[in-house]
Amino acid sequence: MPNNSKNKTTIADLSPHLFWDVDKSGMDWEKNKKFIIQRVMEYGLINDWQIIYSYYGMVDIAKTAMTIRDLDQKSLSFIALLSKVPKEKFLCYITMQLTPRHWNF
Repeated sequence: MPNNSKNKTTIADLSPHLFWDVDKSGMDWEKNKKFIIQRVMEYGLINDWQIIYSYYGMVDIAKTAMTIRDLDQKSLSFIALLSKVPKEKFLCYITMQLTPRHWNF
């Protein structure tokens, strides 16, 4: 469950490399929740994880991650392990199974 750091934390506290292609000043924690969580899951540092964990909480992060269509396999495995939710419940896993890929050497 999120704690009182919601009032103190800003998007500017996250690593600058996460949002190199967008204007962070126009982002909102709730409106852009899916985008923020996906970027932190795929490219974030441990400090970024701590920030979103303290803001959203594990349950909210897992629920949001379950709706992300194109999450990479490492991030999927990581969030499935942390949240104790089977991989099969994530949309990216279902999409991965439906989309044939080229050989991965």
